[in-house]
Amino acid sequence: MPSLFRFLFVVGSAAAIITGALYILATEFEPEPRTVTKPVPGVKVRSE
Repeated sequence: MPSLFRFLFVVGSAAAIITGALYILATEFEPEPRTVTKPVPGVKVRSE
């Protein structure tokens, strides 16, 4: 039984570290917004 508790503790600790790291990455390092324009091949824009 102690080996089961040890295993669950290690797995829970690893999951907590990974979850915390992903949360910090998602909240602290946000990309700067920018406008992206690409020409679409084969489409002509009508000018009036």
